[in-house]
Amino acid sequence: MGTRRDVLGGIGAGVLASALGGSAQAAPKRKLGYAVVGLGYYATKQILPNLKDCEFAELKALVSGTPAKLEKYGAEYGIPKSHWYSYETYDRIRDNPDIDLVYVVLPNSMHAEYSIRASQAGKHVLCEKPMAVSVAECQAMIAAAKKAGKKLMIGYRCHFEPYNLKAIETVQSGALGKPTLIFAEHGFYASPNQWRLDKALSGGGSMMDIGIYSLNAARYLAGEEPVEVSAMEYTDRSDPRFKTVEDRIDWQFRFPSGLIADCVSSYSSNHNHYRVTGQKGWVELEPATNYEGQEMWTRLGGKRERVVLPKPAKNQFVRQLDHLAECAMSGREPIVSGEEGLRDMRLIEAVYRSAREHRAIPLA
Repeated sequence: MGTRRDVLGGIGAGVLASALGGSAQAAPKRKLGYAVVGLGYYATKQILPNLKDCEFAELKALVSGTPAKLEKYGAEYGIPKSHWYSYETYDRIRDNPDIDLVYVVLPNSMHAEYSIRASQAGKHVLCEKPMAVSVAECQAMIAAAKKAGKKLMIGYRCHFEPYNLKAIETVQSGALGKPTLIFAEHGFYASPNQWRLDKALSGGGSMMDIGIYSLNAARYLAGEEPVEVSAMEYTDRSDPRFKTVEDRIDWQFRFPSGLIADCVSSYSSNHNHYRVTGQKGWVELEPATNYEGQEMWTRLGGKRERVVLPKPAKNQFVRQLDHLAECAMSGREPIVSGEEGLRDMRLIEAVYRSAREHRAIPLA
């Protein structure tokens, strides 16, 4: 079995080539149909508009608990009422042959239920990150997809974004020498009165939301899995936003090679950045994981340079949406399968435990 670095090397080369050019998959006789579950900001501003540019997939159905949203987006995207579903009628997607794929874009606490129901309805699933709110829920989602013989993919869009893939490639090429330190920081000011500040819906605070970008980036940049975590939390409980969730968590991962990752997750400061430093130089992205506008810099041989990549044929959203369709047609496993989401959730639980117990936690 290859190492994670071997696997990521293949991912980086293959997905980068695909993101910057065409696809190796032959055009299908028909595009596979998505049902988008949940019509909040992310779904309506990013997912629905980008589906029109997909090569292998298209929007076929809408699921929402708000009839006005079904009316609005059904009309905007030409989706007939026969392909509108409420959460109560959701299971009827089983009987709609136009639906092949389901994208679950709901609050975190609803991911497991609606992903499992989609698998049971015989559909392939793309679920937003974090995959769920516990390791047990992640395992149940994987089991349901496996039992149904369907694919389960998690919405790690940065795995399809050219600058992030170029950063992985730069580290793996040896251009930096042996990597010694990763610094990854992600945060924003979380406005009051939104679902992400309600633990019953979110499963946690910034760590379950923006912090997953720092955590997942540390793993894909390291190319190996951490063996120890040490974390510290700071939350101002007098702030009415933080009645049930945390504000900031800072943590360190130690990797088998000796590489250390310093990571930040915050609901009270704005940052979106990472840097990998090695014996010969560094590579950094800022912004690193935005929807667009990534900027990449390297310092190699004592010379600091900006790296500019050609505009990709498909953006990260389109590439991600098409990837599940390609996997459904070819039988290949998604590069960000349910197992990837499970690995992150195990680490999130370890970060929380370390912060709570004020000690380093060894990782199996």
